[in-house]
Amino acid sequence: MDGVALLTVFVLAAFTGYEVISKVSSTLHTPLMSGSNAISGIVLVGTVAIAARVESTVGFVFALLAVTLATVNLVGGFVVTDRMLHMFRGSRGDRKQPPA
Repeated sequence: MDGVALLTVFVLAAFTGYEVISKVSSTLHTPLMSGSNAISGIVLVGTVAIAARVESTVGFVFALLAVTLATVNLVGGFVVTDRMLHMFRGSRGDRKQPPA
């Protein structure tokens, strides 16, 4: 693929992703974040695989940068998901009992 085709795919993917995410209700963002974390894990595995095959120094530096950024994205996603799950739990004493 040439550069224009790759740029077109990137812009269409960004637009589609924005439109899909903006239509999701806020209660479904936690499962969506979990799915995004799984995708980030796949990206991390891909960057490690690419880093293992690189032969030049410049390529290795870019691969190392990609592994670092993918790791930060993966860990940050899990931290945000954990915080969101804690927000849904609340404290134990303030929950109302359902009517019998």
